Amino acid sequence: MPEPLTIRIAGPADAEAITATLRAAFAEFEPIYTPAAFDATTPPKEQILERFGQGPIWVAEVEGAMVGTVSAVPRSTELYIRSMAVTPGARGQSVGARLLDVVEAFAVANGHRRLVLNTTPFLMAALQLYERRGFRRTGELPDLFGTPLITLAKDIWDA
Repeated sequence: MPEPLTIRIAGPADAEAITATLRAAFAEFEPIYTPAAFDATTPPKEQILERFGQGPIWVAEVEGAMVGTVSAVPRSTELYIRSMAVTPGARGQSVGARLLDVVEAFAVANGHRRLVLNTTPFLMAALQLYERRGFRRTGELPDLFGTPLITLAKDIWDA
């Protein structure tokens, strides 16, 4: 039986582990990113520390080991989701879905009406998760330092 998953709000002491989690989650895709885009996707500890002033960061853990992370940046009525990552060994165990639940609950509690995120077209499992969870492609096709992105959004309403 899998160990219980816990999700908690992160703090500055978690910055180095968040960086390591992002690198572990995206390492297999590094050759598909441009070098600058991979660096932006897996920021160093110093950039993670700066993000604590921009919005909440959550981490998912099993027995104290970080297996996932996600952060959010409030933008008026929208909540921008970034740095969603699950380590390879924890995939397929609903870690990403549970992280999205926490972000959506935060958005509703704080009056946000829409969730927005960007992902790359080659992260197929992530795209499928987002679409199963009600995210829809907006048609925007930005890029991150030459790596293509897809913008997805989900409207949420207070119950």
